[in-house]
Amino acid sequence: MNLTKVTVDDINVKGKRVLVRCDFNVPLKDGVITNDNRITAALPTIKKLIADGGKVILCSHLGKPKNGPEEKFSLAPVAVRLAELLGQDVVFANDDEVVGENAKKAVEAMNDGDVVLLQNTRFRKEETKNLEPFSSELASLADVFVMDAFGSAHRAHCSTAGVTDHIKDTAVGYLMQKEIAFLGNAVENPVRPFVAILGGAKVADKLNVISNLLEKCDTLIIGGGMAYTFIKAQGGNVGTSLVDDTKIEYCLEMIEKAKKLGKNLVLPVDTTCAKAFPDPIDVPVETSVAPTFEIPEDLMGLDIGPKTAEMFADAVKSAKTVVWNGPMGVSENPSFANGTITVAKALAETDATTIIGGGDSAAAVINLGFADAMSHISTGGGASLEYLEGKVLPGVAVIADK
Repeated sequence: MNLTKVTVDDINVKGKRVLVRCDFNVPLKDGVITNDNRITAALPTIKKLIADGGKVILCSHLGKPKNGPEEKFSLAPVAVRLAELLGQDVVFANDDEVVGENAKKAVEAMNDGDVVLLQNTRFRKEETKNLEPFSSELASLADVFVMDAFGSAHRAHCSTAGVTDHIKDTAVGYLMQKEIAFLGNAVENPVRPFVAILGGAKVADKLNVISNLLEKCDTLIIGGGMAYTFIKAQGGNVGTSLVDDTKIEYCLEMIEKAKKLGKNLVLPVDTTCAKAFPDPIDVPVETSVAPTFEIPEDLMGLDIGPKTAEMFADAVKSAKTVVWNGPMGVSENPSFANGTITVAKALAETDATTIIGGGDSAAAVINLGFADAMSHISTGGGASLEYLEGKVLPGVAVIADK
């Protein structure tokens, strides 16, 4: 899929008011931002619009305020950090109703190249239901809308979709452009061999992803907790490992589907086990390794074993495109991190295009220090999963085509 959407490079914003939907949903502890990756990721688009002489109005949600405005979910700390990173003033329009007196005055007073940040869009109950009048109120502030929040693109909210009912000039920002280019091309038009690696705990979360990727990839590798349901489906003994008994049939269907399509479906051959799930999660645990089909009754599989880790790493070596979503085990615990580390390392060392599909695998790659070696790390967890499922994302669909 080539990028058919209008991008920030295609529009002229000089003197225009530009509303940009960013993803500033950053982790906060006692009002302090503990990780500003999402803010840094938004800078290229913001700087481009400033340089082009736009009046840049930024909006985002943060957290999940339940009943309207909550001080702890204010975007005030984001405005401060943003001003530091941009090296210029960012006016924070602090209105509980988001588009209130402060916002209107701040926008009114803007010169070309100025930046205003609106309050948390979820302070308005209409936001997540995509209801009026919030969409029109947001739209009333701007002449152009730029969508750059991939992490929210799978939700049709006022600030991601509804606003485009009232603003005719729309474009995607650089972050969205990159996500669509990498994830879209990987799935629709991959350079082969195309290897997909799926991990994480539950089969249920990845039903459509497994099915869709089997049609697109050459090899599908399954690790993490979801592997045990596949192994039990084939008559293996998985001890006390996580199994979703309602998905046994589904796993058999997928094994059948892979055979029919002539695809390699690769499952673990050995497993790193322990007596119980680590509690707290990072406490050191006594481990042993068992063949995947013969895990002792009283043991629980918590990571792929060393042979499997090598086998998965080998499969990556000959690939030209690799998509990875979901860790190989309970990677927060050093005793069960080896599988995830080995896969991350193999991806870091290959010349293939490597795409990390958001969520826990993105966190693992960043924490392990392999981020720079990957072609693309998706900023959306749910959004990248839905993209890999082949779904159309509302926040992408609403943007004008070239």
